[in-house]
Amino acid sequence: MSIMAITISLPMPVRMGQVNCYLIESKEGHLLIDTGCSTTRKELLAALERNGCTGESLRLIVLTHGDFDHTGNAAYLRDHFGSRLALHAADAGMGETGDMFLGRKQPNILVRSLVPLFTRFGKSERFLPDILLEDGFDLSPFGLNARVLSLPGHSRGSIGIMTNTGEFFCGDLFENVKGPTLNSLMDDPQVARESLERLRGLQITTVYPGHGAPFDWVKAAEGWVPSE
Repeated sequence: MSIMAITISLPMPVRMGQVNCYLIESKEGHLLIDTGCSTTRKELLAALERNGCTGESLRLIVLTHGDFDHTGNAAYLRDHFGSRLALHAADAGMGETGDMFLGRKQPNILVRSLVPLFTRFGKSERFLPDILLEDGFDLSPFGLNARVLSLPGHSRGSIGIMTNTGEFFCGDLFENVKGPTLNSLMDDPQVARESLERLRGLQITTVYPGHGAPFDWVKAAEGWVPSE
C-alpha cells in the first residue's frame, strides 16, 4: 500500500522559487522531510496544524541535506515540539555553524559574503542532529517503511529516502520546475551522476523532489535517460 505524502511548498527568499517539505502520517505519528526556510516559519506551522500534525505527533524530522532552505526551521521545531532531527554526518557541520559552503567547493569571496545576507540562518537556527544518518539507515522504527540512500553530489551529505512501496524522496538530486532533471546546482556533477546511477534497478514509482512537483519515474524516464 502506497504511503500518503502531503506536499508543503514554501517560498524561498528573493524570489528564488519554492522549496518542498513532505509530511507523512503513520500509526506512530508524523514524520517530516525537510523544513523550509526560517523566513516561512509561520506558513510551515500553519500547514502542519492544518494537516493534523502537532508537537506530540511529530516524531522525526529527516533533513535531506544541510542547506538553509531545507533546514531553516529544524532547530525551532525541535525546541518547540521536541522532535528529533536526523541528518547525514557529512552535512552536520552546516547545521552547526550555519556555513552553507562547509565541505563544498569554495565560491568566490563576493558570493560567500552575500549568501548569509539572504539565508536568514542565524545562531538560533543552528543545530546538531540527534541522529546521524548513513547509507541504509532504517526508518521503520519511526513509522515509515523506508531506508536512507546516500546520494552525494549536491552536497557531500545529500540523501534520498526510498520507501518499500516505491516512493522516492530525492532532496536536491532532482528538480521538476520545468521538467524532471538533475538539479541545476551541483557541488560535484560527476559524483551526482554516480549517485543517479545508484537508482538503476530500484523499483521507483513516484519521485518527490525538493523543488518542483512530484513526478512519475517511469513516465519521466521515457523521454529522459538518467545516465546522461
